[in-house]
Formats: sequence, C-alpha cells, structure tokens
Amino acid sequence: MTDPNATDADGAAGEQNRDATADPTAGDLPRGVVDEVERLTRLERTAVDENEIAAYEQRRDELLDDHDFTARIRDDDGDDVLVCHPEAWHEDGVVRPDRIEDIDRAVEIPLEGTADPDDWESVDDHNRDLVAAVREAHGDVHGDNAALLADFAGNHYAKPMESLTSAELAEFGTEYVIRNAWPSEKQREVLAESTKLVFETADEPVPEIQF
Repeated sequence: MTDPNATDADGAAGEQNRDATADPTAGDLPRGVVDEVERLTRLERTAVDENEIAAYEQRRDELLDDHDFTARIRDDDGDDVLVCHPEAWHEDGVVRPDRIEDIDRAVEIPLEGTADPDDWESVDDHNRDLVAAVREAHGDVHGDNAALLADFAGNHYAKPMESLTSAELAEFGTEYVIRNAWPSEKQREVLAESTKLVFETADEPVPEIQF
C-alpha cells in the first residue's frame, strides 16, 4: 500500500537494504515473511482483477500486522521499492523521525530490476517449472540450489534464470547466497554445478561461472 503522506524519514531508513534483516534469527521480520511479503506485493502489482488485488494486499498486511509492521511503496529515482518498517514509527499515517530508534529494523525490497517485465508472475512460473525439472532430473540438493537461483533471478532481475549473465551469476554466488540464503554444506559444495545444470536443463549455453 502506497503512503502518499510518508516523509523523508523513511527514505532515510531506506538507506538500509533488505540484508539488515536477512538473518532469520535476527530483527523483526523472519526471512520467510519477507519473501512472502515480496511475493504477494509482486502478485498484487501484476493482477488485473480488483478482488484478487485486494486479497493479495490484505494477506500481505495481515502478515506484517502479525509483527507490528507496515509497508509502503517508495519511488526511488523512478524505481519502486517496497519498504517495510515498524508500525510504531507512524503517527496518523506519517513516519515520525523521533520514533525511529533503530533504522536496521526496516527492510527494503526493490521491485524493479534491470529487466522488469509487466508479467513478473509468468517469469516466476517459468523459473519454478525449471526448478522442478532440475529437481526431478538431478535430485533435491541441486533442486534446492535451483530454487535459490529462481528467487534471485525473479526478485532481483525479474528475468528467467537461463538469461542471467556471468556478472549476475557472480553476484548470486558471491553475494546473494551469502547474505540472503542459508544453504546446507552439501548445497554450497555443488552450487556452481547446480547453476550449470539449470542452464543445461533449459537447453541454453552455460555462461562463465565464477564462484
């Protein structure tokens, strides 16, 4: 839900990215809640039926309410960013700077990537189908890694996994997985192999992978 009355205070909180609460044991919003809030927001933005839009928004707000959080969409130089922060920071719908005791409690989720299509949902469906194919052909460890790559490709670049560049894959393996995911030891050992299998399963050339 967009708050037209929001002040620059929560723009200041926006200097922190979603990594501030990436650890599922730290902060106020568990990683699973953050992921679901992001998913519901993207579905809301791509839906056309008003009842469907309202249902996605209501479910997102209920999840945040369980943790005494609220959300708004902030325009960041033309790119929309979902900002989740404690309800206690608000008074009459406006963020009060004097109530922000710890900006690390805020979570930012960029909603637009370098290839942000209007049909994000169809891109996500495609990626999930590819994850299922990798899992069926190569087992759960590679399937779990493919699921991590699907999260990264969809949420950060809004593009099919098999269209990720070498630079984007390097970001996935050296930054995203470390900060935003908690793969098992087995997953970490075969992460590069799993990534190659995603491209091979999609029948696409495997780019250079450096991680």
